[in-house]
Amino acid sequence: MNNSIKGIPYGLSDYERIVTQNYYYVDKTHFIPLIEQAASYFFLIRPRRFGKSLMLNVLDAYYDINNADRFEELFGERWIYQHPTNLRAKFMVLKFNFSAVNNQPDKLEESFEEHCNERFGEFANRYEHLFHADFRKELMQHRTATGKLGYLNQRATNLGLRIYLIIDEYDNFTNSILASFGEQAYRAATHGEGFFRFFFNKLKEMTTGNGMALERMFITGVSPITLDDVTSGFNIGTNFTTSSAFNSMVGFSEVELRQMLEYYHEQGMLKQEVENVIKEMKPWYDNYCFATRSLNECMYNSDMVLYYLNSCKVTGFPPEEMIDKNIRTDYNKLRHLISIDRKLGQNFSVIREIVETGRTTAALTDAFSVEKMTDPDNFKSLLYYFGLLTIQGTEAGEAILSIPNHTVREQMYSYLTESYADMDIFRLDFHQLGKLMKSMAYRGEWQSVFTYIGSELEKQSRIREFIDGEAHVKGFLLAYIGLTNYYYLMPEYELAKGYTDFYFRPNPKLTDMKYAYLLEVKYLKRDEPDSRIATLKEEAQAQLLKYASDEIVTSTIGNAGLKLITVVFRGWEVVEMEETIRG
Repeated sequence: MNNSIKGIPYGLSDYERIVTQNYYYVDKTHFIPLIEQAASYFFLIRPRRFGKSLMLNVLDAYYDINNADRFEELFGERWIYQHPTNLRAKFMVLKFNFSAVNNQPDKLEESFEEHCNERFGEFANRYEHLFHADFRKELMQHRTATGKLGYLNQRATNLGLRIYLIIDEYDNFTNSILASFGEQAYRAATHGEGFFRFFFNKLKEMTTGNGMALERMFITGVSPITLDDVTSGFNIGTNFTTSSAFNSMVGFSEVELRQMLEYYHEQGMLKQEVENVIKEMKPWYDNYCFATRSLNECMYNSDMVLYYLNSCKVTGFPPEEMIDKNIRTDYNKLRHLISIDRKLGQNFSVIREIVETGRTTAALTDAFSVEKMTDPDNFKSLLYYFGLLTIQGTEAGEAILSIPNHTVREQMYSYLTESYADMDIFRLDFHQLGKLMKSMAYRGEWQSVFTYIGSELEKQSRIREFIDGEAHVKGFLLAYIGLTNYYYLMPEYELAKGYTDFYFRPNPKLTDMKYAYLLEVKYLKRDEPDSRIATLKEEAQAQLLKYASDEIVTSTIGNAGLKLITVVFRGWEVVEMEETIRG
């Protein structure tokens, strides 16, 4: 391969390395003036692995006073080179990344201080030439991070030096504490005399009064909870998470994605046609919208896009698994956080609602404490901040929140099924279900799947109270069958209005699959007569025949044959299964 082809910066957030080692960079530097104009103390929440750290390192390179003579080297190919601001290269940059802090309660404060000590040491390496001879020694002799902050602010103020503070993953270790050790351990760090609260109190102190050196601040994380807790309400900056002006500041727009794909296609690295790649990526990586006024500007998750391209570079083919395992790991961490109460209460009902209908509505809130985290609107807001829901529109003054893509949908299915398992309500053997789904896909033996599910519902009686209606039955089937690998299970709410309940769309990577399916699920209440079954089956048959020739099916079914099936439930029991034969 041609060595002049720009590298794919998968897993890289070091902007200087991206520039000097010829990696592809999606230019976001036009946001620099907007950030300056928006606020001196800037706060942005975005999902994990969405490009936040790279953006922070761009700001670091741009504002670092040491880079005054490197502007062309670092930014000569960027938008900002032709549109520099007056603040370019005017700051000493102090950076923290709290994902490096050990979240074990007995090691937490010590690890926090160690991380901060390392960052102050790096700061001294970069800027001690701007201070008096004993600066490093005097800075590092202060035992705590807050002590160092106070000393640094005083010395810099006296010399007329300016500080730009950057905090990445500000809430990483606090979220981990909350998920792994509970609210009491979390409160010890963030409330009262907790060390993290004290740290932010010092930052707040450094932003007030005349002549303070801390002129600018940029903080990122995945939720507003910790900042609300450690600052008694977010009052040391402005939260621009839902601002349309910054909707596309991280992640890739489709225009940016297309430009990248066309570059690699022209260089011969990407063998597939650009349109085909976008068509494959879109349902997995796209559809993140962070502002109600930006509904036509949805973003792709940049990490997942680069994961895909990196596979094309290394193997010549798209990845076998469309979901980056690193994304899965991060979403698994979030699962523990959103089930902090360890109960199947209101928030479990929210997850069920989202799985069953694909959407919910909420008044998005940008500040709430951990005590109020489980309030339904706050919980829905939290799912939005984590990237598990996206803004789809507005309704009755609230945001319509929906599942953005297949990647997130899989995680929602996992949250639902694992919550049932964690509370010892219901478990399925996914290995056994997988074998049955394979027979369904390749031998047309679909009845055994529903017979197995029905038999487990019969044996595990605690689940019955959770599937006492048609929507609950459909959501239940969607979650469990949707976690198998043979089909993309497309529910009615994803497709055209009035479509059949489920389309078992063949996984396009399984090109030898023999059968696809349209499924109608019919439901009787426990006290309804048997005579209703025949009527429901007739309704199902008519619906299945109507939609068998739909364009969505014919364009995605590949070489598979189509089977039309009906499953009738009475309460939690499977009482009838039937295949409709087309004439």
